[in-house]
Amino acid sequence: MREVTCEQITEAVKQLCMDANYELGADVVTAFRKAAQTEESAVGKEVIGQLIANAEIAAAERVPMCQDTGMGIFFVELGQDCRITGGRLYDAINEGIRQGYGDGYLRASVVQDPLVRQNTGDNTPGVIHVELVEGDRCTLHMAAKGFGSENMSRLKMLKPSDGIEGAKDFIIETVKMAGPNACPPMVIGVGLGGTFEKSAYLAKKSLLRPLGQRHARADVAELEEELIQEINALGIGPQGMGGRTTALDVHIEVFATHIAGLPVAVNINCHASRHKTAVL
Repeated sequence: MREVTCEQITEAVKQLCMDANYELGADVVTAFRKAAQTEESAVGKEVIGQLIANAEIAAAERVPMCQDTGMGIFFVELGQDCRITGGRLYDAINEGIRQGYGDGYLRASVVQDPLVRQNTGDNTPGVIHVELVEGDRCTLHMAAKGFGSENMSRLKMLKPSDGIEGAKDFIIETVKMAGPNACPPMVIGVGLGGTFEKSAYLAKKSLLRPLGQRHARADVAELEEELIQEINALGIGPQGMGGRTTALDVHIEVFATHIAGLPVAVNINCHASRHKTAVL
């Protein structure tokens, strides 16, 4: 049995919170540069150039790339042979968020109650998902999720008879409704199957996958490609200014479901697709 201390977890989370907000992933920057070459709209091309410059400044000066520094979302893969010592896992993660957002001068965007709306002042608590896996490591996947795009996300319980075309129509409709509000070019996460809450979980988790990496199943990968083409034909474009770069990528995850259901969840990420990982 391998031990990981809460102090190690807190320190790792603190660093993840800052790094996610300062350093856009190489996969996203690469997607920006590719889009700058293929975008047909002059305004769209200029906007993409500004997004690249913004990312470079944020990384060089260690400042947030966006004023909405997001809510801390954590997907934890906890090895069966890994023991957390010195406290509770959830407390350690939230302490890391508190320190990371405080020391990193990142905006506190979390309110304690959705109705009372009192800011907690330190961006805690985070949203934490824990999955038990093989091995003796503790892997922390962090997403800094801004709500300009989160608010544009949707879920619908389709009928099985709606089929793949019904799912595609709902996904594309969701992107149309989001328009410029989700700060395109977006990354579209889709969860198909499971239950009401499982489909939403799948959609959000799919956004952790590096841009350009297709689903392992050929039919799902083909559907991802089809949706990219159809979404980019909508004409929304970078920051809603028009063009063919509305989405940088579409990621789909699937799960078994009930014979009577076809849950479809769409979780939209803005152009600042902020994800970092630490392995302890």
